[in-house]
Amino acid sequence: MSHPATAGTPQPPARRTPAPPTDTFLGMPKFPTGARKALGNSQLRANLRHATTTIRDKRARVVGEVDEWEQLRIAGAAIKDRTLRHLDRYLEQLEESLTRAGATVHWAVDADEANRIVIELTRAAGADEVVKVKSMATQEIGLNEALEEAGIAAWETDLAELIVQLGHDHPSHILVPAIHRNRAEVREIFRTEMGRYGAAAPDDLSDAPVELAAAARIHLREKFLRAEVAISGANFAVAETGSLVVVESEGNGRMCLTLPKTLISVVGIEKVVPTVEDLEVFLRLLPRSSTGERMNPYTSMWTGSSAGDGPQDVHVVLIDNGRTNALADELGRQALRCIRCSACLNICPVYERVGGHAYGSVYPGPIGAVLTPQLRGTTSDLDASLPYASSLCGACYEVCPVRIEIPELLVELRNRVTETHPDVAERAAMKAADWLFSDHTNLEKGQAAAGLAGRLFGKRARIGAIPLPIASAWSNARDIPVPPKESFRQWWRRNRGSDEQDEGQA
Repeated sequence: MSHPATAGTPQPPARRTPAPPTDTFLGMPKFPTGARKALGNSQLRANLRHATTTIRDKRARVVGEVDEWEQLRIAGAAIKDRTLRHLDRYLEQLEESLTRAGATVHWAVDADEANRIVIELTRAAGADEVVKVKSMATQEIGLNEALEEAGIAAWETDLAELIVQLGHDHPSHILVPAIHRNRAEVREIFRTEMGRYGAAAPDDLSDAPVELAAAARIHLREKFLRAEVAISGANFAVAETGSLVVVESEGNGRMCLTLPKTLISVVGIEKVVPTVEDLEVFLRLLPRSSTGERMNPYTSMWTGSSAGDGPQDVHVVLIDNGRTNALADELGRQALRCIRCSACLNICPVYERVGGHAYGSVYPGPIGAVLTPQLRGTTSDLDASLPYASSLCGACYEVCPVRIEIPELLVELRNRVTETHPDVAERAAMKAADWLFSDHTNLEKGQAAAGLAGRLFGKRARIGAIPLPIASAWSNARDIPVPPKESFRQWWRRNRGSDEQDEGQA
């Protein structure tokens, strides 16, 4: 039996976007709290381990096929750096090219302004719903929530984004938003939720990927065919031609970019590249780094509007939302090179164990730990904790296709956090260390105290949590070796005589 939404005009409940979780990214706890919760979820860890291992193994194979891979990385970084140094000039050129091609350009200084522009454009088109291509920029500004508040339903059409949306969840990965879900969980979400917002999933739906994809296709097809407005992001924006580029794997992007009458693209100002020749470098770097493919199944490029073909009302919203702050930072601006490939997430030992939700940010993983604090600042406890969400192993830099020095940025951001969020316990520890190492007699006293502690703990190899207000937070997460019962100085005196005698003989 067909679902009511498949026949005639959909009922009002079918136009309502699935509500997101009650918490928002900005309201989430700081990283250590989120990480501790994630580590307790064995199913989550298994899902993440399987997915990230598969993706990074595929990446390693296809990258190994390219003899000039390092030269491509260097070229990609150089193009991005040159563009960022002259970003004002290239943005003006992009606006001129877009306008000449028939598009309308809007500038948004922050999320609120960008959302207001998109809502006004959607209302002007007479629409109460939109279909969306997967877009990190629209997640960053909270567009879906803003549209819902304005009475406009926003339907995600990327399969993984659809899973997240129907699951009333947050994305956990830049490339694979539903990486934290397995097939059985996806099947349950589809069976429970699809019928509330459109075509229902078949009663006999299994967890076979082909059946899950078919259910999503049927559910989304009606939305594609009736939508008057589509919203996209862009992987790249070519200044010389005014062309926008979206790379994807499912074809849903092509449907959104061609069927609706109005197309609104929300694009971060750092996505601009000067020429089509420059674009060629990134179209070789991105698919290998992200999905482990030699090329994307769908690479869509469009330049303004064309009479009788595709959307007739084309708008591009160029957003800042903290990017010029990062641009002004001579060291930090390299984070704006990011092409959102997610290679750093797939290689990161921290991300693999805790997933994206622990970061409390639209941009999780190593790149999120450096990009988010620059876009939002480090005034909140959450943002101040992100630079510490790393072991500084350096693997993220090794796989980054545009050579972002993520470990170096993390260290610098940690330094800035200590300036804005002074840690009383850490400062007390540093003052104690200053006293300890300022005079050899002080050091000897400290060693004597440590030796006493070593004798008290006997044969134990490790000390557990120290029940002191300052020390407990540090010791709860670390294995502290038991101090030796005797210091080297004490051993030397007992076996070789006093320090003073040895100094006299020397």
